[in-house]
Amino acid sequence: MPKPLALTSGEPAGIGPDITLQAWLRRDELKLPAFYWLGDAASLDRRAKVLGLNIRLVEGGPEDANEIFPHALPVVPTGHVASARPGHPDDSSAGAALASIRQAVKDVTDGRASAVVTNPIAKNVLYRAGFRHPGHTEYLAELAATKNFTPQPVMMLWSPALAVVPVTIHVSLREALAQLSSELIATTARIVVAGLKSYFGIAHPRLAVSGLNPHAGEDGSLGAEDKTIVAPAVDLLRGEGLDVRGPLPADTMFHEAARQSYDCAICMYHDQALIPIKTLAFEDAVNVTLGLPFIRTSPDHGTAFDIAGTDKPNPSSLIAALRLAARMAATKTT
Repeated sequence: MPKPLALTSGEPAGIGPDITLQAWLRRDELKLPAFYWLGDAASLDRRAKVLGLNIRLVEGGPEDANEIFPHALPVVPTGHVASARPGHPDDSSAGAALASIRQAVKDVTDGRASAVVTNPIAKNVLYRAGFRHPGHTEYLAELAATKNFTPQPVMMLWSPALAVVPVTIHVSLREALAQLSSELIATTARIVVAGLKSYFGIAHPRLAVSGLNPHAGEDGSLGAEDKTIVAPAVDLLRGEGLDVRGPLPADTMFHEAARQSYDCAICMYHDQALIPIKTLAFEDAVNVTLGLPFIRTSPDHGTAFDIAGTDKPNPSSLIAALRLAARMAATKTT
């Protein structure tokens, strides 16, 4: 039997508890893989009561989750109490959320879980508590680092309609321009190719690389970066035998016919990648972190404090994240 998925609590005051409960309730209907929730069982029970749900929670270890899952929602305690009410994070929020992430990573690296699936965190809440990372991805990389291995995580947004990767992520446009280099583009692309081979079963991944400037620079008349930074990276990758095209005008890369010509689009900055996928697949897009020594997926949305504790949160993206994590674990070849 496959090992269960480790599902983090996310921000306790956000919609993570809501969509977790909804996903478990639909486990039979959707034939979901077994997962366990890492956090404070009392806080999850309170949320179930707020939602009017009669859900049995059973505490145990990861090794008990497969047996518990068909009849109750397995909860693995982290030792951190979460007292936050829906929509109102408090002093317990940051510690509870981070403890859940740390334990999930430990469980998967120790072989007790097959993958990490993370519920949304509230970065502003974490920052107030002294969190020094831009987000989940960078924190996971720190947790995965060893004396002999420093991961370079790559954020991929995946859906059945489109997969995209931004080369620069959670930085301003000014900083994105400063960070962008041929080496960063090439390294990102190599990690994507390895991930598509190992976890998605694509033997010969096809990558489409966007230009930075309008019309991919129009041969330098709209900016030199596409000729001096992007094109050399594409040439280098093609010289290594990879199926890579670009730089391509970003405004013509995402229509239906264009999407059939590649397996993943490599984009130069955050919004260039995320706007098209959130337009095409807002409810079922999944955030996947490549370049880590374990599988990590996450819903592609935030904490939605304004609807936490109501019947409005949609669990579709979490359900897609759980399914994709299980699929990646089953496909994994290295």
